[in-house]
Amino acid sequence: MKVMLQHVAHARSGDKGNTSNIAVFAYEPEFYELLKQQLTAEQFKQYYGAAIKGEVERYEVDAIEALNFVAHGALGGGVSRSLCLDNYGKALSAAILGFEVDVPEALVPKLRGVETTQ
Repeated sequence: MKVMLQHVAHARSGDKGNTSNIAVFAYEPEFYELLKQQLTAEQFKQYYGAAIKGEVERYEVDAIEALNFVAHGALGGGVSRSLCLDNYGKALSAAILGFEVDVPEALVPKLRGVETTQ
């Protein structure tokens, strides 16, 4: 079943200069394994299209079931230099929650915010 990331994880962000730091935290350990497989640095960058101009690095933080993405060239030159308010880190972290992940039927009952009829 394809669902938006918001049903399996939440995100937090920070920004400094022209770099955005976005962490994606799985709600369940099983979801973290799915995220490691399905949300690569390349897919992350592709999801944002032209908004991220530089490299994206992904760090796996297994101890807290999180993926940390560092997106260079993601803030239009930096928060204080950009006229595009939607490029702030918080907007970018909210946007990634629309990324689609494929969740096996066995994990559907663990999804958050999804009503299922079985």
